[in-house]
Amino acid sequence: MLRPWDLQIIINTDCERPVYIQIADAIISAIKAGKLNSGDALPGSRQLATKLKVNRNTIIEALDVLLAEEWLVSKERKGTFVADSLPTFSAAKRDVQEPLKKALATKPEIVFDDGLPDTRIAPITELAGAYRQIFNQKGRWQLMGYSHSSGDHTFRSAIVQMLNYKRGMRLSPDEIFITRGSQMAMYLSAHCLLQPGDRVIVENPGYKPAWLAFENAGASLLPVGVDADGIIIDDVKAYLRRYKSIKAIYITPHHQFPTTVTLSLQRRLELIALSNKYGFTIIEDDYDNEFHFGQRPILPVSSFENVENYVYIGTMSKIVAPALRIGYLASSQALINKISQLRKIIDVQGDNIMAQAILQLINDGHIKRHLKKATLLYRNKRDLFETLINEHLVDKVHFHKPEGGLAFWLKPKRPVDPDNISKELMKKGVQIISPREFSFGDPVNGLRLGYASLNESQLEQGVKALSLLL
Repeated sequence: MLRPWDLQIIINTDCERPVYIQIADAIISAIKAGKLNSGDALPGSRQLATKLKVNRNTIIEALDVLLAEEWLVSKERKGTFVADSLPTFSAAKRDVQEPLKKALATKPEIVFDDGLPDTRIAPITELAGAYRQIFNQKGRWQLMGYSHSSGDHTFRSAIVQMLNYKRGMRLSPDEIFITRGSQMAMYLSAHCLLQPGDRVIVENPGYKPAWLAFENAGASLLPVGVDADGIIIDDVKAYLRRYKSIKAIYITPHHQFPTTVTLSLQRRLELIALSNKYGFTIIEDDYDNEFHFGQRPILPVSSFENVENYVYIGTMSKIVAPALRIGYLASSQALINKISQLRKIIDVQGDNIMAQAILQLINDGHIKRHLKKATLLYRNKRDLFETLINEHLVDKVHFHKPEGGLAFWLKPKRPVDPDNISKELMKKGVQIISPREFSFGDPVNGLRLGYASLNESQLEQGVKALSLLL
């Protein structure tokens, strides 16, 4: 039998904080105050919605947040309960034997990734339902055959509609190619654009998996620094005057990887002018466009009317979950045809059934609702992370609050040994990505800390651990 609900939750409709966040915070406060204890059952979402006089979807969103942050647990056919192991108390010391301590030290409890989404809020139930609908529909046998190597036409049309409407592109389905993730898009583009002896300009610090794709195609890399306005165009110009074999430049202009800065409008225009003049291709990796917390995201470089040579790369993995390998690239029809021929050698076609399932989520509005919920959750986590940095690291690092994306870039005020920092943090059960993973040559003096996949307690513990070493 469910525990009688005797908590009073006051909802302020004039507050900027969403109602579901107010409800979630009130339940967390009740748990911390001992009004709700581990194992206590919560009322059902309908009962709670009636009690608080709000829409049931608002209650579901609040419960999703609490489940994702591990304050609550859901037990099938039983209900929702306060978790036995609460985030706030997960740092409590335990009497652990020395051999076990060493074993645990090899497996970190807190992992600051490079900006991955929180898989605990992924729309798994909706995705499973979409799969069932696909296999129950008439003509489902047609999905079992081969389709176009560029991807299902209906799915490509949906991606085109999204890019044209939300990102200012002017594409047709023949200018879109569906891949198994953005890295495959990078690899195919590299091998269709580059030849041994060609050169590619890259951001430094930057995204090494892309660098490896270019090098695998036989190209040499030319690193260019990044400042508060993005890639430094004067250095790009210097390379262009020096080398005639520059065929492409790889950029992450929306939220530069790893520094999170946005390429300024002036530099975007300069870069397009240089591309048109010298004939090199702008390879634009827009890896996390969906999560922007300002008024509106800046449109891609590839959306500008006068850009002539571009490859625009995006992914669905950040929207749903990293394990969902659906990416895409947009370019000229001539390059798309060339990529299509190369793809047939290694993969024939993509995962059309998964594409149909994602299309079902798009058409049913699940993706839109999930993005709205995720964006609110990540914005609150970002604000919390900023507060923690100001409390524990403000005199030790330089940083700016990112307008989007799922990571912060911290620059220690004094040079640090990245290998020693990583080693000492690992001893404390905290894992970070070494700056070496972003650097061309010597490691840069900066740390990229993803916050989206961690709960409140983990973020606080991780920042405190880092503070002791800087």
